[in-house]
Amino acid sequence: MNETMVCAVGNVATQPVYRELAAGPSARFRLAVTSRYWDREKNTWTDGHTNFFTVWANRQLATNAAASLGVGDPVIVQGRLKVRTDVREGQSWTSADIDAVAIGHDLARGTSAFRRANAKGETVAAGSPQQPEPVWETPAGESEESTADTESQRGSVVAAVT
Repeated sequence: MNETMVCAVGNVATQPVYRELAAGPSARFRLAVTSRYWDREKNTWTDGHTNFFTVWANRQLATNAAASLGVGDPVIVQGRLKVRTDVREGQSWTSADIDAVAIGHDLARGTSAFRRANAKGETVAAGSPQQPEPVWETPAGESEESTADTESQRGSVVAAVT
């Protein structure tokens, strides 16, 4: 099935609305996407037109989005674009929705602290024990004996942490 997938970078314009439905959790919020361009006459960046999208999230994404997002947060949303046209009170209205597949904070414009969610939708406490980062690379020219020594040292570090 052909679907129009989009990636929109903008700001959360409304507080996410979270609902528990029969089909599972659902959340929605408005996303403001403003184009910027360099104005040569003014020698400065200028805001262009702002597009607004209604972003829909379902299941675990809805739970996490409602717990993580606030008005004004810079975000990146990836999902399926749905454009609808309605006639209300004799006027034609067009709206654009994004059925989100992924939502995240835009780290080009700030920092974020990630907390992994467990199966029940609750986030894991910040003070929970963490595993040490594994050593992914072996220095060039290292023999198998020194690699075995490194492995045994790494095992003792993991044992000391746990």
